[in-house]
Amino acid sequence: MERWKPEVKCSEREERLLKLAGRSRKLFVFLREHRHELFAEAFQAELEAMYRDSGQGDEPQPPALMCMGVLLQAYLQVSDAEAVRLSATDRCWRLVLGTLAQDDDKPAFSQGGLQQFRQRLIRHDMDRRLLERTVELAKETRAFDWKKLPKQLRVAVDSRPLEGAGRVEDTFNLLGHAGRKIAECMAVALETTVEEVCAQAGAPLLAASSIKAALDVDWNDSEQKAEALNRLCKQLDRLSAWVEKRRPNESEEAPLGRYIEALVQVKAQDLEPVPGGVRIRQGVAEDRRVSIEDAQMRHGRKSKSKRFNGFKQHLSTHLDSERVLACAVTPANRPEEEAAPQLQADMARIGFEPDELLIDRAYLNSTLVEHVVGRAGAIVCKPWKGAHGKPGLFGKRDFKINVRDGTITCPGGQVEAFEPGQVVQFDPEVCGPCPLRAQCTHAATGRGRTVTMGEDEALQKKLRSLQETRTGRAKLRERVGVEHRLAHLSNRQGPRARYLGTRKNTFDLRRLCAVQNLETLARRSAANGGALTCSVL
Repeated sequence: MERWKPEVKCSEREERLLKLAGRSRKLFVFLREHRHELFAEAFQAELEAMYRDSGQGDEPQPPALMCMGVLLQAYLQVSDAEAVRLSATDRCWRLVLGTLAQDDDKPAFSQGGLQQFRQRLIRHDMDRRLLERTVELAKETRAFDWKKLPKQLRVAVDSRPLEGAGRVEDTFNLLGHAGRKIAECMAVALETTVEEVCAQAGAPLLAASSIKAALDVDWNDSEQKAEALNRLCKQLDRLSAWVEKRRPNESEEAPLGRYIEALVQVKAQDLEPVPGGVRIRQGVAEDRRVSIEDAQMRHGRKSKSKRFNGFKQHLSTHLDSERVLACAVTPANRPEEEAAPQLQADMARIGFEPDELLIDRAYLNSTLVEHVVGRAGAIVCKPWKGAHGKPGLFGKRDFKINVRDGTITCPGGQVEAFEPGQVVQFDPEVCGPCPLRAQCTHAATGRGRTVTMGEDEALQKKLRSLQETRTGRAKLRERVGVEHRLAHLSNRQGPRARYLGTRKNTFDLRRLCAVQNLETLARRSAANGGALTCSVL
């Protein structure tokens, strides 16, 4: 396989282009000057290992060249077709890709080749290596003065919502969409039309361009709406039986099998049986599917008033060097703590173990927090607010909690032992005659005050103490570094996902974070007078 061997020294023509590009597209300048360091021989060998030598077909383009094209595509957020065009017609692209000296206007790669290379990166987890490579490049260069950085590794973690690329639909449209796709797949398999498939299956509603238009009912009338739902479901049942009878083997194959599974899932989550048919389920099913095309999109909430449909992007950032160390994508309905194991594993791969972790409260129950606490590291986070006490009564903060001794003392002086996660019951015989009882509890006679202790009571006490001091509150504000990284990411990518599913969107996030790291490296390099000499190549 041919290896990419870009020139290191710039020609006079390239110098002129770099001067022009440096005014608005500074990353082009950085990539041209340091592409041989980013794609060092060892990293190129890793990229080449994704291919197998079968001796058949055309010789693939050098993987490092394709990988550079992937980075440029992420930098400018262009489509595959536009990336192919720019590789042939844009001088800045050709400058970075090393094709500027060629006389013809031949693209550096094809649209199909770019798509296949992206799939290959995903299949071999090389998108993660690409992000890791940008972190390694910063460690190998003089762009950062490592002696001036704190010895303790300070890492901040946060997330942002990402709207999914799949269409979000209500129950009627979800059912109709799945049924229509099944009919289309059968039409392709039988080499006929969708209308013919729907006619043979006894499901004429699915031949229409709009399910609700075909049902043609007054949607404000509950009886008509219920009748329309049952009519649609009966035709979907007839379609399913027809598919099973006509093509029993193909019903398990993709994409037909995928849409059959989607239909079954939507029926199970959104419908419930009633005498004479079905009705829309009361309440929302757990882990409800919201899109036919993207099975992993979910309803999520950023706050009580802000709802979104799609995914959450999670970043782990080295605060003192502004580098993104790891990232993850989860469905929107999953708690933030579920992204922590992947972030932790990815950071460990490149030798980063946080000594100080700055996080949002949503990550407090994560394994990453447990790992940092187990290493005697520091957690910087706002404490849980806890349940509000009843007006006029003592709250939990009025009790003295001694975590070391495992005791809690009420305002009246009664002492009780506790275990994390336990509900402490104070002795009713002591609480009864206590002069402070009216200020402490409204419990019935013969019952004492109760206080619920958290599983992480020791940590919560530290966080409450941190929040109560000026120095502590200033430390809490240092998490803004990861928020800035998320803001840059949002500005480049926008609010909507480019791909379907968590894995492809993880790929997109990783290459965007790689671009972000390269921009940070370019900025630090410029601040140091352009010094970016690698100690290890």
